[in-house]
Amino acid sequence: MSQSLTGPVTETADPVAQLSLGGDLARPARLTVAELREWPQHHAEVDFECATSGVQHHRFAGPLLHDVLTAAGPGFDPVRRKDRLRFLVAVRGADGHHAVLSWAEMDPDFAGAPVLLGLTLDDVPLDRAGPQLVLPQDRCGARHISGINAIRVDGGYASWA
Repeated sequence: MSQSLTGPVTETADPVAQLSLGGDLARPARLTVAELREWPQHHAEVDFECATSGVQHHRFAGPLLHDVLTAAGPGFDPVRRKDRLRFLVAVRGADGHHAVLSWAEMDPDFAGAPVLLGLTLDDVPLDRAGPQLVLPQDRCGARHISGINAIRVDGGYASWA
């Protein structure tokens, strides 16, 4: 199932969280949780070992980050398989928290981690709060970002001498 990205989202009287996709993308976009539900939804049961509150268990559902970013047209050469290895993905939450992961970490041709944009948390929709970055493979929830408002793809490492 192929998904496409829409253009800018128009503002409404009822504020809805928006996620900005930018950087080295052919089709940058602003997306809402409702628009992200158009992608195939994946589910993850996650246990985070938190230093301050112990183990926390949560259920998430949402699209794979890889699928959403692939639809936005990352700037690597698709014919050169290794070209995508130089790309990083920076994720920022509305509260200022941020995390960086490599493209290869979530690419099915490499590590293939099922990185989600969580649209529900324990069956509660996140339409107003915004999506959450979910890395089920992480033991600690430090890269779990709530209320994502921006994702930037950067492939600027091609010119290292």
